Amino acid sequence: MANLLRDSEPAGRGGESTARRLRDAFGDRVGRRVPLGALTTFRTGGHAEWLVETSRPDDIVAAVRLTAELGVPLTVLGGGSNVLVGDGGVRGVVLRLRHGAIDCPDADTVRADSGVTLNGLVRWTLHRGLGGLERWAGTPGTVGGAIRGNAHFDGRLLGDIVTAVGLVDRAGAVVRVLAGEMGFGYDDSRVQHTGELVLWAEFRVADGPVATLREAARRSLAFRKRTQPLDQASAGCVFQNPRADDGPLPDGVPRSAGALVERVGLKGYRIGGAVVSHVHGNFVVNEGGASARDVRALIDRCREVVGERFGVVLREELVYLGDFEPEGRNEVE
Repeated sequence: MANLLRDSEPAGRGGESTARRLRDAFGDRVGRRVPLGALTTFRTGGHAEWLVETSRPDDIVAAVRLTAELGVPLTVLGGGSNVLVGDGGVRGVVLRLRHGAIDCPDADTVRADSGVTLNGLVRWTLHRGLGGLERWAGTPGTVGGAIRGNAHFDGRLLGDIVTAVGLVDRAGAVVRVLAGEMGFGYDDSRVQHTGELVLWAEFRVADGPVATLREAARRSLAFRKRTQPLDQASAGCVFQNPRADDGPLPDGVPRSAGALVERVGLKGYRIGGAVVSHVHGNFVVNEGGASARDVRALIDRCREVVGERFGVVLREELVYLGDFEPEGRNEVE
């Protein structure tokens, strides 16, 4: 998952000065012109002008403050799911979350850094007999991305079990925010609108039998394997499921974006190396060599055909990062 900060600002061009300041702050965790495709679950996209890997939560705060001072855009990349990186790459600094600690501030609360993978958090709680997160087994991405998008599964929202979140704002100020102030909604949270970045999150848990919790996690993972193309490169669901005000649904079709894409006959439809999954109509998969341009064109085609046939507006759940000009034009140098 990813958060954008100051994405409309021009990238700084003080090359040597920027390099020196970044390396003074982050040492050998700074890279120049790093390919991002391998760092995303879609396996496509251009380069990061600069890539910085975190080793602790304070690195996020330091990166926010430093890039603001340098006038350089900052993009945060977690597990690389639910995002599509443009073929032209991402200007400025891409901050890749590679840190993560988990603990229990009290008996019914688990706290996890934003760089912790959601799967890692599930395993940690299962091992200790703590229930509440087991249904999220198999969910890609990090805690930070899951909070940003209020990850959902089987009709439940992750925000329902969040108690508090640590955030850093555009000025580098750190705040603790209660769940009721997070603006959680379907595929939504306040950080999508404020530009704040997630530092950590606390979740409500309860003691439970380890065997029972593990079985619930296995059922959740088995369901995902049956219904989603987990063995292929994708970013997860492309579209949000339609809301009531997005238009009437055809008879016999549930309020499901995947069902609508399937009903218009686009399962298996291909543009370049990008294909609408045969398993689930709300997944676009990279069958090898797909460019970001291929993927975006296929997503646009699905939205257009569903809109023309049924008058239903499909909203993207996917986050677009960087420059989507054709390959070779305006690429990050």
